[in-house]
Amino acid sequence: MKKFIAEFIGTLWLVLGGCGSAVLAASFPELGIGFVGVSLAFGLTVVTMAYAIGHISGCHLNPAVTIGLAVGGRMNRNDVVPYIIAQLMGAIAGAAILYLIASGKEGFTVGGFAANGYGEHSPGGYGMVSAFVTEVVMTMLFLIIILGATHSKAPKYMAGLAIGLGLTLIHLISIPVTNTSVNPARSTSQALFADGTWAIPQLWLFWVAPILGAVIGGVLYKYLSPEKEN
Repeated sequence: MKKFIAEFIGTLWLVLGGCGSAVLAASFPELGIGFVGVSLAFGLTVVTMAYAIGHISGCHLNPAVTIGLAVGGRMNRNDVVPYIIAQLMGAIAGAAILYLIASGKEGFTVGGFAANGYGEHSPGGYGMVSAFVTEVVMTMLFLIIILGATHSKAPKYMAGLAIGLGLTLIHLISIPVTNTSVNPARSTSQALFADGTWAIPQLWLFWVAPILGAVIGGVLYKYLSPEKEN
């Protein structure tokens, strides 16, 4: 039970810290943090939680990561569904807290609420194919980073930093395309609160593409450098 609670807390922090920076601070007049700040915020949520809860749950914070790690032989497959449920609950709780905070400002409008999208809802106007390819490739590489950084032959105590910086780089590359998902829980939580009717219909892509990418990454790294299965 403790590892599921840890995943709930960690995913809440990822959404509150990452999406919160996008909603509250990205475009703050004259002082906004922009894409670089948001990218760094997402990376920092992972770095901080990696050292806070990594020894409890592994600090997945992401259904795609959980599935990729299971495919890569790094976790008990019986834990996959409970992990994903805990992550979804944590993400939604984080989004609800963010909404409560953001709505306290006079004249607040929900807008996109840092939701992921393609077509007219892509920050850069990128279409569905570009969005799908981006999410598959970025999640695949994220899993390779995670599996490599946590390998028994990798330098100890550096995994959290490597993974967090990897997520930062992924955001720097892909925010203009999809607002960066690589995480179905993060996409789901924001879609539930986003203004309008577009976010939920587009949500399928931000489940299918990250999970596909994670599976490819898990299979590929298991071939490259197999580890003793848990």
